[in-house]
This record gives sequence, C-alpha cells and structure tokens, in this order.
Amino acid sequence: MKVELDHRIHVLTRKEELDTVRVAGRVVVVLDILFATTTMVSALAHGAAAVIPVLDESAARERCGDFAEGSYVLSGELMAETIAGFAHPAPLALLEHGVHGKTVVYCTTNGTVAMSRAAGAATVYCGALLNAGRLVEHILAEHPRDSVLIVCSGSANNFNLEDFCGAGAFVERFVRHLGEAADFSDAARAALGFYRHASLPRALLECRVGRMMQRRGLAREVEFAAREDAFPVVPVLREGRLSLL
Repeated sequence: MKVELDHRIHVLTRKEELDTVRVAGRVVVVLDILFATTTMVSALAHGAAAVIPVLDESAARERCGDFAEGSYVLSGELMAETIAGFAHPAPLALLEHGVHGKTVVYCTTNGTVAMSRAAGAATVYCGALLNAGRLVEHILAEHPRDSVLIVCSGSANNFNLEDFCGAGAFVERFVRHLGEAADFSDAARAALGFYRHASLPRALLECRVGRMMQRRGLAREVEFAAREDAFPVVPVLREGRLSLL
C-alpha cells in the first residue's frame, strides 16, 4: 500500500521511504550531501555534458559502452571505497580529474540509488547545499501547484544528519518565498529547525559520515559540500541522464 502525502512540501528522511509513498505526479529533489548529489551538481556546474547516475559498478561499466573512448569519465564508490579503475567520486577530486565536455557515468551506494528509486516522479531534480537557492526558485516558478518531496538518501537504510541538514536548507528557502505558515509536513519543519540551529561547515564535519570522511583525509571535500548557493544550476533527470536546464 502506497501512502498519499497531503503536504505541499515534505521531507523523506531515507531513500527507502520512497517505496512507501506515491511519487507519481510529484516533484522530487534528491539529496546526498556527502557526496553524491554534491558531486553531480559540481560536475554539471563545471561543464560536464551530462551525468548518468546508475545503480552499481556493473551498470556503470555497461553504460560506458555507449560512449566513445575519451568522451566520458567513470566515477563511483561502494560503501565509501572508490571502485578500482574509477575516478574518485568526491566533488573536488572529480573536478581535478577533469569533467568539462564529458559525460560522467556515476554510481554510489546511496545517492544514485535514491535517484533511480525516484524515477517514477513527474520531475526529479538533483539538489545540494551548493544549488539550494536556485533550485527552489526554479521549482516555485515551474511547479507552482505541485507537491514537492525532498528526499534524503541516507546510508543503507540509516538516517544521515548531513542530508537532513540539507533538506532543512531547502525548506528554509521555501519558507522565504512561501512564508512560515505554508503547508510544510512535520518532517519538513523538523529539518528546518535543525538547519536553523546548525553551523556550517561544522555540522557536516561533526556528523557520522563527516567524521569518517575526515579520517580519510577528505575534510576539504566536506567543507566544499557545506557551501551554500555557490552554483545557480538546476540539474534535472530525463531518461536516465542528468543535465542542466
């Protein structure tokens, strides 16, 4: 049985919740702040031709067969370990590898899986702290009457604080346009409350995944992911490809 959500703006705290709700006809924003959606937003903002989010290593390698040698970048991780032969999936590392003019074939443990699960929605956007303001403006202009689901990818069925903070950042921007009394679900209001009391980048550095990334020498990547409204881009998923509007 699928649940019909009755709020204008709602937050799902884990990608697994997508299996319990009706997404048809809705607008979905997928978040995986550390790092999948941050990386995809960054790649497109820096000139990648497209990003193809796929479920796993096997699907990624298969998709590479669609492209000429040198026209794509294969990037991804499994359980936070970069897959052998793939470019590092964190945003700055991938940008340093080089993405301009290329298609990025990308797989991650959580973020690209969440995007695939959301594919039945009317429209699926890729969101991050980096593009929150511009994406909210676009949604309000292009989908003025549609319900919006902000989906936190989480980690293998676990709640992730960094995604919840990202969701709160999006809700805050909806509040700026719609007002505090707009139709926000309880989960959306909870995310907003957390975001308003969080201090960035500290909140991301102190959460479970943020601490793990620091142990791996990726503090600079976490700090980059905490930048708000750095890239005014709107990545939309169409026929399995993310590209900019």
